[in-house]
Amino acid sequence: MSFRIGLRIPPKLGASGLESVASWAASVGLGALDLPGPDPKSVEVLARHGLVVGSIDAAGVGDLLSRDQERRARGAQALSQRIQDVAKVGGKSIFLVLSPERGLNRQEGFQVWSEAFPPLVAEAEAAGVSFAVEGWPGGGPVYPSVGYTPEVLRAMFAQVPSPALGLCFDPSHLVRLGIDYLRFLDEFGDRVRHCHGKDTELLPENQYLYGHLPPVLSRAPGFSEGSWRYCVPGDGEVDWARVGFRLQQHGYQGPISIELEDARYWGSLELEQAGVTKAYSHLRTHAC
Repeated sequence: MSFRIGLRIPPKLGASGLESVASWAASVGLGALDLPGPDPKSVEVLARHGLVVGSIDAAGVGDLLSRDQERRARGAQALSQRIQDVAKVGGKSIFLVLSPERGLNRQEGFQVWSEAFPPLVAEAEAAGVSFAVEGWPGGGPVYPSVGYTPEVLRAMFAQVPSPALGLCFDPSHLVRLGIDYLRFLDEFGDRVRHCHGKDTELLPENQYLYGHLPPVLSRAPGFSEGSWRYCVPGDGEVDWARVGFRLQQHGYQGPISIELEDARYWGSLELEQAGVTKAYSHLRTHAC
């Protein structure tokens, strides 16, 4: 099978409006767009241009992963409503990062997730949609997000085996963490509900200067913490042909959505378009 190549809409391109984005995306060969919300009119715009919905963003996660019971109840209500609204427009994947409220460490965040999330997974399964948890670690020095290492993911899936608890596979985060992204797919490939087309370049000289810590006397490159930088597919470490093969082996049928976080292609509409088309060319050639 050949994957659709999609797009998580970057800011300058998005400022032109969804109609314009969809028209441009279709003209360069993209087949899907990720949406910030389950708006029926947005789904209609995509359909007019021959595009499908990739993922739809979650709501209420910051409140849900809180120690405060009132905030947690607010977050649960918002995410529950999002589940129902996504199902109504025919969406299949709800994209989210499990970032708890400020002040919680990784262990505390996992505990709050364990208490708050299982009922919502059951609701999603009943509605026919899945969560696609992206493994972004969150900001340093705590890196508090839940569910970005195999250690924690094994515990999450043991507690909540429902297929509605899925992953957004983004190898760029695994590369920067030193986790084998192909072994990760071998273990968790059947949990992939969405995929981001993003890469990471390792910067050996910077790693020599700073180790895995941020620089002290100089500035890290954009979309970087010093010893690595996020980049478009083809400029980093990921072997997209091997990724594509493993996704196929696990029966993944969704898009590979380009997530443009590369300082070389950031800051203007023209740069964003150049970055997206470069990423598309590499993914179409190697991942499909």
